[in-house]
Amino acid sequence: MKKNTPNADIGNLEVLMRAVTLDRDIDAYEVIFKYFAPRVKSYMLRLTTDEQLAEELMQETMITVWHKADRFDPLKGALSTWIFTIARNLRIDAVRREKRPEFDPDDPAFVPDETIPADALIIMQQSSNELQQAMEKLPKEQFELIKMSFYDNHSQSAIAEKMNIPLGTVKSRMRLAFEKLRLSLKHLGRAS
Repeated sequence: MKKNTPNADIGNLEVLMRAVTLDRDIDAYEVIFKYFAPRVKSYMLRLTTDEQLAEELMQETMITVWHKADRFDPLKGALSTWIFTIARNLRIDAVRREKRPEFDPDDPAFVPDETIPADALIIMQQSSNELQQAMEKLPKEQFELIKMSFYDNHSQSAIAEKMNIPLGTVKSRMRLAFEKLRLSLKHLGRAS
């Protein structure tokens, strides 16, 4: 568009927008900006009392108009409708950002677990090894029941069905296994 771009009037704004879309005409955009910027800012001030936010949203709206000029379709609606839709959507996004809670680095969900002291880690490893050795000393049928229950996460009734033995037998074998493990590992309870 030439430097003697006419002043904005309602009928001429869509012609200017077409020049922005097709030719990236800065002079035409300047006329559109001067016409809509104060109106968009006024609209934003009605939605928020924060003048700085209203100014920022107006600027963001007008930048979006420049960058997305090719998306304006005069057959779908007036230029003012398109621009104010952009403004409204940007305001909605701003409200959503405002309502998000601030990240609290001291929130227990974000605080990493404490590092286990080396001596406690060694004791845990030793206890685990002793438990494994005690389990291996159990009779085969008791060992299998404990393994299916705790490692494979099967219920007692599922174990009974899988091993084709009565539920009462499963319960009594597990009780015997726990008693043998308790006796084998009773020294671990005294360490603390």
